[in-house]
Amino acid sequence: MKRAVFPGSFDPITLGHYDIIERGLKLFDEIILAIGVNADKKYMFSLEQRKEFLEATFANEPKIKIKTYQGLTVDFCKKEKAEFILRGLRNPADFGFEKAIAHTNRKLEQIETIFLLTSSGKSYISSSIVRDVIRNNGDYTMLVPDAVRV
Repeated sequence: MKRAVFPGSFDPITLGHYDIIERGLKLFDEIILAIGVNADKKYMFSLEQRKEFLEATFANEPKIKIKTYQGLTVDFCKKEKAEFILRGLRNPADFGFEKAIAHTNRKLEQIETIFLLTSSGKSYISSSIVRDVIRNNGDYTMLVPDAVRV
């Protein structure tokens, strides 16, 4: 079984995330959406809310599992018997940052990172932009899946 972990804070999940996950389903038998927990980070949405957003968004997709984790992503991958990490790239800056992490992960645990380019119509979307729009009472609904539209 080809199993991949798609790690993130998903604060909240965006249509950019959704795009990468949906396209990743064609490549993998199972994708674990791994919600990272970082005690030092301030989240807009609680862990429970973020998990609920993902569960509702992918309720009809049996190839998706949703889990939470702390610590190194490679340790989580090893525990879950995942050989791949799936990541999305929106722009060249993402590539520079993600490349260093991918090299480190491969060195630590021989885990391969698979990069997918975000579809051009979604490459500008990020969770931080969505949070900023929400904080300022803007219309964020075209940036997120239906489950996040509270």
